[in-house]
Amino acid sequence: MRRFLPYGLLLPVLLMVGLLVFSLLDGLLQSLGYFPAAGLNNFTLSYYKAVLGDSTLHGSLAYSLYLALVSALLSTLGGIGLSALLLRCKKPDSWLFRLPIAMPHAVVAFFAIILLSQTGLFSRLAAALMGMEEPGAFPLLVQDKAGFGVIFAYVFKQIPYVMSVVILLMRRVSGTYTEAARTLGASPRRAFFSVTLPLCMPAVSTAFIIIFAYAFGAYELPFLLGATLPRALPVQANMEFLSPDLRHRPYAMVYNSLMLLFGVLFIALYLAAFKKLTGDNKAVKS
Repeated sequence: MRRFLPYGLLLPVLLMVGLLVFSLLDGLLQSLGYFPAAGLNNFTLSYYKAVLGDSTLHGSLAYSLYLALVSALLSTLGGIGLSALLLRCKKPDSWLFRLPIAMPHAVVAFFAIILLSQTGLFSRLAAALMGMEEPGAFPLLVQDKAGFGVIFAYVFKQIPYVMSVVILLMRRVSGTYTEAARTLGASPRRAFFSVTLPLCMPAVSTAFIIIFAYAFGAYELPFLLGATLPRALPVQANMEFLSPDLRHRPYAMVYNSLMLLFGVLFIALYLAAFKKLTGDNKAVKS
């Protein structure tokens, strides 16, 4: 009986992995045109050709990459800056900084609408301070083509996450190598940019690729705060999936397959960058 106990303990994990593999295969088959529920029984690449040749995909892909890249860069820079400011605090991981991480994205979107919409708090303050006569004079910051509202919400949630990933390593590095650089005459700024930050780059790159991949594939914030056109890639995929015509389901699975392909590409780029950064850090330490 004890011989089968390890297999029994692994059963929940195997079930989850099996469900994931089955879902991936089912989505791949549907993207290739095999969806018997809609009367589609023949394999074809026509759905891939239609989506890849559609300007809607190009706009959605560019918009998703723009939102993910800008929000990830701002969040990473903000997280590094916040970590540097809190470096000498006794409790850098206060619950106040962890609170945005725990907040659901829908709640953050609700707050963004309250603050940034043309009838929100900021527009009312601008009207009171600058004499704006009507809310329409306030810039459109929610559901705009520039994606300001989406980026604002992502940055609000992701800066504390980057800080929580980076600051512990930064404190450890600062207590050894940075102090050694200061002892040898380096200024605080030079010690930070020449010693502390380069040694923390593996953690920084890890946080960057995680938040970038999440922002690229996330649905809630682009749907609630993003522009109507162009739509983010996950929003476009979900609209195709929810179409009353089941024959549109392969198009949705093509979008999902492309997002999965980009996710694999992001992981490959991350692994290559992480390997190079850790190799460089070992060379510096030696």
